[in-house]
Amino acid sequence: MFSGLPARVALTVLAATGLLAAAPSASTARPAPAPVATTAGVSPSAGVAVKMSASVADRLGTDRKALVDAVSADVLSRSHDAGGLAPATAVGRLAAEGRKVVVDVRTVSRDWARGVAYVEAPRTRHGEPEGWLYIAHRVDGRWVAGLEGDREFADHVARSPLVGVAERRTMTAYAEREATPPAQAPQTSVSPAGAQANVNGLLLPWMPDYYMTLTGGPHAHDSGSGYWSALDFAGGNASGLVRSSREGTATSMCGAGGGWTRVIHPGGFSTDYYHMRNTTYYNGTSIARSALLGSIGTDTCAGGSATGAHVHWSLRTYDANYNGQYTWLNGRTIGGWTWWNGSGQYSGCGTRLGVTACPGTAIYNRTG
Repeated sequence: MFSGLPARVALTVLAATGLLAAAPSASTARPAPAPVATTAGVSPSAGVAVKMSASVADRLGTDRKALVDAVSADVLSRSHDAGGLAPATAVGRLAAEGRKVVVDVRTVSRDWARGVAYVEAPRTRHGEPEGWLYIAHRVDGRWVAGLEGDREFADHVARSPLVGVAERRTMTAYAEREATPPAQAPQTSVSPAGAQANVNGLLLPWMPDYYMTLTGGPHAHDSGSGYWSALDFAGGNASGLVRSSREGTATSMCGAGGGWTRVIHPGGFSTDYYHMRNTTYYNGTSIARSALLGSIGTDTCAGGSATGAHVHWSLRTYDANYNGQYTWLNGRTIGGWTWWNGSGQYSGCGTRLGVTACPGTAIYNRTG
């Protein structure tokens, strides 16, 4: 099961050469992604930063490079910023911007492996990175990796012994709701699911009946293009404690001590929380509503920037093939507030019972 961090686990970073350097502890198939351009003789994982514990590295042995190659190829084919470039070219361009591609191998059992992979966000602007959960299966000596949204990922969720009963139930529940909006829909449109009361019971990211201050209205999760899916919050009498918007399964995307957590909820949604400090480590762990995730902070474990302590909260929606995408907030009711886009990113507001709350307003988190 994808849960629990062994005490004093030693993280291991694999250089592109394959040498190990010890570090301190810390369904309907969607179209296949466009193939990554390749260069003869160049490994897909060349230049990719790899994390795994010493025990995972031992279990993989000489097969670890093949696993990382398979996951890296998938990541670079899915990343918006890789743009169909050859892996070495894509990694090199990202590195020139001070950004890494990271593959974190968390758990291995026989012919199965799973973990997290991400492409760091640009450090020149506020925002969240691209990141995926992945599961890989070794078939006839070859690793077949599946990232969230791949047909292989859905197949692996159904079969892998590394997916626990509770987690599989949650993943199946969200996958059964085909909630992904059309890619061509304008930012001003209302969610295809309508302005649902509390969007399947989602709260804002702190305890109900306490308040935080809205510091940023709807904006893209990476502060660039895409659906305006994110909100920023800080301060208030919630003591800066960030909590899960609903029950589900939680994963610390940057690993232990990192400020980015993803929670997958039943019913077609998941939520991301970024820039936190003092985070609780989760690894596909079942959690309750309002479970403690961390505190508001300025962490940039996977890129981006933050000038003041806050939580960058984002809404994601899933289709029947486990394809998670950041989705619009416009017209959705979360934490008792219905959220509306403004004329530009960060300027939008929430409404509740005739009250309008724009950036700078302290708002209470409500269950109804």
